[in-house]
Amino acid sequence: MAERLHRDNIVVVIPALNEALRIREVVAGALRQCANVIVVDDGSDDDTVARIAALPVTVLRNRQRQGKGASLRRGFQAALDSGAKAVLTMDGDGQHLADDIPRLIEAGNLYPDHIVIGARLRRRSQQPRYRRAANAFADWGIAWGTGYQIADTQSGQRLYPAEVAALGDVPGEDFVFEAQILISAARTLGTRCVSVPIESRYAVAATASARGVADDTAVQFRRSHFRPLRDFTRITSHVIGQCWDTRRMPAILRQIRANPALIHDPAGDFAPVRDHPHASKS
Repeated sequence: MAERLHRDNIVVVIPALNEALRIREVVAGALRQCANVIVVDDGSDDDTVARIAALPVTVLRNRQRQGKGASLRRGFQAALDSGAKAVLTMDGDGQHLADDIPRLIEAGNLYPDHIVIGARLRRRSQQPRYRRAANAFADWGIAWGTGYQIADTQSGQRLYPAEVAALGDVPGEDFVFEAQILISAARTLGTRCVSVPIESRYAVAATASARGVADDTAVQFRRSHFRPLRDFTRITSHVIGQCWDTRRMPAILRQIRANPALIHDPAGDFAPVRDHPHASKS
């Protein structure tokens, strides 16, 4: 039986590039939920590292920028070296809430050996339409590599079992790595994903409430490092290069349709989960 996951045997890994705006609150929030946090600074030229200097975290620094994939690989290795049973990732820009970490851990215990994804399903109206459409396209494309559907393959808030984090030779750099590790885990280990609904958090303009008072729901984020046209093109071409086999496409399509996205949502807003065959009965 897999060891139960909890705050002391999980390591939070936060890749960071010029995150001075929000990094301190992100790290402080992660520390409230988990005892061990690693920040991998990817050659920032702002005050990212200085902002967290007084916090009890491990900081790894890349002398030159190597991309998100390289930062995650380095963070995974450091976490595994410390004895982590799972690695939880979140971005340093503040778009992921540390308060969601306990729900990802809960899902990780209910669905052992699954990758848990914080899927941006709640308040999706905040998500720009072009991003929503692009994410849906990416979800469908990556399904051809995994053989099953996943809700929000582009979310960076994830819980990886140790055996997935330990996978060697996962190709792809930058954001391609996060797509590829889902495919590699499915093909090498037979690993599936389970998604936990979280809020979509984007910078939005303040709106007026019914009382005429400004509803200041806007949150300030730095400009995303993700470039939809460039990065989705890279992800798509990378996935197609592995999966394009006209002889197998009909069979893969049938497999995808037979395996809808698995969503852990006790509230029942997105999917019932109590009797799902993948759930642990312990």
